[in-house]
Amino acid sequence: MKDKKNKKSRKLTNLSGSLPVVINCTTSLTFIDLSHNMLTGETDFSGCSNLHHVNLSYNNFSATVPSFGNCSKLEFLDISGNQFSGDFSEKISGCDSLLYLNASSNKLSGSVSSLPGGIKFLYLAGNSYRGEIPARLAQLCSSLIELDLSSNNFSGTIPAGFSSCLWLESLVLNHNEFSGELPVGVLEKMKRLRRLSLSLNGFSGQLPESLSKMVSLEFLNLSSNTFEGSIPRGLCEEPMNSLKELYLEDNFLTGFIPPSLGNCSQLVALDLSFNYLKGTIPSSLGSLLNLRDLIIWFNLLNGEIPQELMYVKTLENLILDFNELSGEIPSGLSNCTKLNWISLSNNKLSGEIPAWIGRLSNLAILKLSNNSFSGRIPPQLGDCRSLIWLDLNTNHLSGPIPLELFKQSGKIAVNFISGKTFAYIKNDGSKGFHGAGSLLEFVGIRQDQMNRISNRTSWNITRCYHGELRPPTFYHNGSMLFLDLSHNMLSGNIPKEIGRMFYLYILNLGHNDISGNIPEELGNLKNIAILDLGSNRLEGQIPQSLTSLSFLAEIDLSNNHLSGPVPRSGQFLTFPASSFLNNSGLCGVNLTPCGENSGSSTNVQHGKSHRKQVTVATNVVMGMLSFLFCIFVFVIITIETRRRRKKKEGVLDVYVDSRSHSGTANVGWKLTGTREALSINLETFQNSLLKLTFADLLEATNGFHSDSIVGSGGFGVVYKAQLKDGSVVAIKKLIHVSGQGDREFTAEMETIGRIEHRNLVPLLGYCQVGEERLLVYEYMKYGSLDILHDQKKAGIKLDWAARKKIAIGAARGLAFLHHNCTPHIIHRDMKSSNVLLDENLEARVADFGMARLVNVMDTHLSVSTLAGTPGYVPPEYYQSFRCSTKGDVYSYGVVLLELLTGRKPTDSSDFGDDNLVGWVKQLAKLRKIDVFDPELRKEDPNPEFDLMQYLNVAFACLDYRPWKRPTMIQVMAMFKEIQVGSDIHSKSTIAAEDGGFGAVEMVDMSIKEATELSKV
Repeated sequence: MKDKKNKKSRKLTNLSGSLPVVINCTTSLTFIDLSHNMLTGETDFSGCSNLHHVNLSYNNFSATVPSFGNCSKLEFLDISGNQFSGDFSEKISGCDSLLYLNASSNKLSGSVSSLPGGIKFLYLAGNSYRGEIPARLAQLCSSLIELDLSSNNFSGTIPAGFSSCLWLESLVLNHNEFSGELPVGVLEKMKRLRRLSLSLNGFSGQLPESLSKMVSLEFLNLSSNTFEGSIPRGLCEEPMNSLKELYLEDNFLTGFIPPSLGNCSQLVALDLSFNYLKGTIPSSLGSLLNLRDLIIWFNLLNGEIPQELMYVKTLENLILDFNELSGEIPSGLSNCTKLNWISLSNNKLSGEIPAWIGRLSNLAILKLSNNSFSGRIPPQLGDCRSLIWLDLNTNHLSGPIPLELFKQSGKIAVNFISGKTFAYIKNDGSKGFHGAGSLLEFVGIRQDQMNRISNRTSWNITRCYHGELRPPTFYHNGSMLFLDLSHNMLSGNIPKEIGRMFYLYILNLGHNDISGNIPEELGNLKNIAILDLGSNRLEGQIPQSLTSLSFLAEIDLSNNHLSGPVPRSGQFLTFPASSFLNNSGLCGVNLTPCGENSGSSTNVQHGKSHRKQVTVATNVVMGMLSFLFCIFVFVIITIETRRRRKKKEGVLDVYVDSRSHSGTANVGWKLTGTREALSINLETFQNSLLKLTFADLLEATNGFHSDSIVGSGGFGVVYKAQLKDGSVVAIKKLIHVSGQGDREFTAEMETIGRIEHRNLVPLLGYCQVGEERLLVYEYMKYGSLDILHDQKKAGIKLDWAARKKIAIGAARGLAFLHHNCTPHIIHRDMKSSNVLLDENLEARVADFGMARLVNVMDTHLSVSTLAGTPGYVPPEYYQSFRCSTKGDVYSYGVVLLELLTGRKPTDSSDFGDDNLVGWVKQLAKLRKIDVFDPELRKEDPNPEFDLMQYLNVAFACLDYRPWKRPTMIQVMAMFKEIQVGSDIHSKSTIAAEDGGFGAVEMVDMSIKEATELSKV
């Protein structure tokens, strides 16, 4: 702990635990800063009469705001980033000197009727206020300089009383439910207003011309409303205008872009995207010598890109996708050397791609797809040392792929693309959607507006990713992440130099005229996830080196002239036949079996002369004798084979018949070569299972009868199987969902099969039968933690000692996945049914087959579908769908609540419209003891103190802010701290069975925690 203290101030860091109920303040104490700790509890500052400055921001405080009743000298108060609730204004009503109040990012509500007058800086963003803006805020207006009410549920409009806000410089009301026309009459009277942000509301009507009279405005954000009509023509006509940033995207604006915008001489950012603007881009924008961002995508603009932009040497982002622009890329843009994002896709541009683009050393993203560019790809693009995204698909480009394109190397400058909000639409095969996908700048646009893109393009947007761009971390020379040259007329060979692009995630060269062999060097693309070489003239065999690409999720080699066998290892076991269709020489997986070609060479020797001549009669006799002998041998072998297989075939016949005619609820099986399936061996990780076959599994489960089913989940059905040696295993049959079963299977093989830990369910082996995939696990005697909710049926009682052991074991298993596996593993579906219990009630984390190994693209793109199970899903997954270890921590927190309360996460009548998390947090504000399972409270000795401590850990895991949640290693450390603080002579189950923490383990945890923290 660091303690900086003098007689007037106190700054403390690295703190956790509860504050004392009453703070003992000396008369000289004027400054307290406890920000960015993990403090909890309720306290009272009312006795600290000399305090001037208090900062409690970013802790874990909940319940009500502390009382500052007698702090008449308090000038600065920051309680942001906690979980305070209710109306807090009475707690600070006596703070008559208060100038700065930040209560953002809490759960506050109420009327704020008792706020002291004289406040100059007031921030109430990210709370639970609703209804119209309270009248008290209008009364405070005469002194306010900055007011932020964003991200609440305020409705109505801006009160007329705000016209008295004569000193107000910043008004931020975005992300509420305001509606109606813009009250410009009120806003005009705020003569000092510099910042006005009203985005993500329901304001409507036309933008008033009188906006041009607000000459002090530097920042105006009216995006994501329903404004219509034209942009005011008089905007910036006043010579004293100060406008620096103008955001009008995601509205219903029509008409032309007013040339008067060229008078906004201080303008840095202009975003008019997602409207219905027509006409040309005014050449007057070339007068904006400070412009950094020119973003006008998805409109109806036509004409050429103005040559006058050559004068805007500060330009960094030029984003004009989805318009009807024509002509060539203006040569004058070569003067804009700071450009780092050029996006001109889906227009009618033509001509050659300029070679001078190669001189843009800051260029990170170049999108020119879906135009009519012709000629060759300029080799100078290889000089763009920062280029990570190159999309030239669907043009008329010809010639070979330049070798120079792959010499680009070097590290990306950190600030070029960091923090930019994007949407990535993955090609789902929609008509007219070419290429791998489309990257779109998406700041200030509501995600539900994606349907406007569908309406114009006929794209079915079913797989869309949202998030923020982050600069990739390159450990060696950097390379592109995305390269799409598909749907052109490129020829020649695939350059082997492409293998240098170690960080490449998506490579699409499909639908060209490329010939030659697939280079072995493509096996060096260790991060590749999507590889499309389809519809070319490639020949030769599929390189075996491609089987080492463990992240490869999609491949298309169809419509070529490839030959030889499809590899039978690595990810190639997961790809459907459509990936290889229309290659007449290919054979193997899901294609014509290799070695079944007709015997075209049987008569090769027929025409050759023989040194010995034999008579025709001799040939006939010898031939007949040989034929009869072969028939005799064949009959004997057939009889013997049938006798030996009769028993096993009987088992299979019963099984097949039962699937065809019975009414059992088993999932159907897709078997090819059914008889041969009996002899298929298991691939195993334990010597004791080496000789197991599919027939053995059939026999052990009575033909996979429904009576053998012990569970089912999102990935498949689980059967209990007793083997001939008496041992019991669990067999999971993976469910085929939209062709994803193979991928689930491979993910499980790549993760579980090589992982061993006492708190993870070990994978013993696996088997492939036709299209079916079977996984063999160690059997867990007590099933899953779901027995918690029906202990009588399970014939077991889980007391607090057992539950504590389970909580620690599950945490240890999850921590191993997050911190000990390389790369780290995200579970994505942590829940009680995925915590299995062995004969010693030791927790084993199961079913992380869906886990995505953290790789380069997970840093930049998020998944398109919501991961997890309702009740366990962290709140941030509903916003960005990006999975993370902190998401697993949240789900673990729900499991911990289940252990503490004995309740399921959803469907309880006590929860109302809420779930377990919301119910516990609400009830804990009134009386924490009531949240615990009554069965636990009956135990002797009473574990109430322990329960409270574990509840605090659960609350830390369930913080709605992911960055505030602990890591699983920190959770383990919290449990250790609780255990050390308990009676060391306790005879609990955990201590007796070593379910706690050994000294070596804690040292290892500490080292790893320090390592993790050093990376932050």
